[in-house]
Amino acid sequence: MKLPIKITDILIVLVAAGFTFLSAYSVYVKPQGKAHIYIKGQASEWAFPVNAEETVHVPGPLGNTVIRIHDNQTWVESSPCENQNCVVTGLLTRYGQWAACLPNNVLLIIHGVNDDDVDAVVW
Repeated sequence: MKLPIKITDILIVLVAAGFTFLSAYSVYVKPQGKAHIYIKGQASEWAFPVNAEETVHVPGPLGNTVIRIHDNQTWVESSPCENQNCVVTGLLTRYGQWAACLPNNVLLIIHGVNDDDVDAVVW
């Protein structure tokens, strides 16, 4: 026996699909223009738009950590720390990506303007 499809069935499926799409969009798609790069050193803090062209020398207890911002990407170019994990992290290009040089007390993170949530792992 075949059950007839009603207009309310179609509306419910469309509304559910719409909510699913909007949820996925709000979670995964964030405009790049609203992001900024946040750098925190032992005694100073900097914030730059992602499209900046900068080389920042961040002083720390071991010496200067050099951070480059170029072509909508940022990375730790060099650091005086022994293990170089911050340098090996590579290019940061998206919201929420970060690199830290713990021995030199330097944090580099890409934040959104409306991204007020602090990730407990980073902090």
